[in-house]
Amino acid sequence: MIRWLLAALALALAMSPARADEIRPFALDFTERVPGEWTLDWKQPFAGGGRVIPVIPRVPANCRIVGEPRLREGAAALLGNADVTCRGEIAGGEIALPELAGNADALVRVAPLGRPVQSHRLTAGAPTATILAEPGRWQVLETYFIIGAEHILMGWDHLLFVIALVLLVVKGWAVVKAATAFTIAHSITLVATTLGYTGLAQRPVEALIALSIVFLAVELLRTDRETWTRRWPWIVAFGFGLVHGFGFAGALREIGLPEGEVPAALLAFNIGVEAGQLLVIAAVIAMRWAVVRLAPKAEAPALRFTTYGIGITASYWLIDRLVG
Repeated sequence: MIRWLLAALALALAMSPARADEIRPFALDFTERVPGEWTLDWKQPFAGGGRVIPVIPRVPANCRIVGEPRLREGAAALLGNADVTCRGEIAGGEIALPELAGNADALVRVAPLGRPVQSHRLTAGAPTATILAEPGRWQVLETYFIIGAEHILMGWDHLLFVIALVLLVVKGWAVVKAATAFTIAHSITLVATTLGYTGLAQRPVEALIALSIVFLAVELLRTDRETWTRRWPWIVAFGFGLVHGFGFAGALREIGLPEGEVPAALLAFNIGVEAGQLLVIAAVIAMRWAVVRLAPKAEAPALRFTTYGIGITASYWLIDRLVG
């Protein structure tokens, strides 16, 4: 049974997308330029890199789109723009994307003239957001916390790095030190890049992230001797954590941060990443403990099988990001 579960895991890894670090939610910006006149801008990602059927967001009932929406193709998304007029107050009105399906989500930014910007997250299950009269800071914190947690849980390359790191370190205290070093490192580059103090091009960052996973997979297979990485895993975790921080920053840059709430949103996103990371670490430790207790003879072949799955997947990402 354990081997069948691991086989299914390896198959899922092999089928995961090459651009695993990217978050490409449907982004929507509703901004008031002068009283009663708004601009509606949106970005609709190409699903699987292919064409999409254009989606027109739904504005509050007391608003109407003036003329025909303007659409153009971007690098990886369909970009839309429209002029909107609204009669009266929009607080309490709804903005929606009813066409969201599956695991798709959307980040909505509403910027009334002279009032705080508010952010909302839409999903297929809840594709409508009610515009608030006065958004609170907790609303921003909640939105970006969820986005951060989803990024580590659904961003396959960060996920595989954390899994490989936990499998390599094994011992409880060593796992804590390695995970803490990884957290501190990626927090440094995430904050520094987001605030504009540093930055790297996203393409080489993605390749380096894939390389970090390949490196850990190779170290996992070197069971014949005590390697430098096994002795001081926290140093390796810190070094690669700096690179992964640039990846987190690139994803956050695509999503955008609400004006006036940048520190709060950045903090919430980072805490969300850490919460997701802790869930992954706990799940890997629990799964390994279950294998040791229920089928101790299967631990070594199961670890080897999982390692090959991680290494092959990361190698594919690395090649694709270098030549794709």
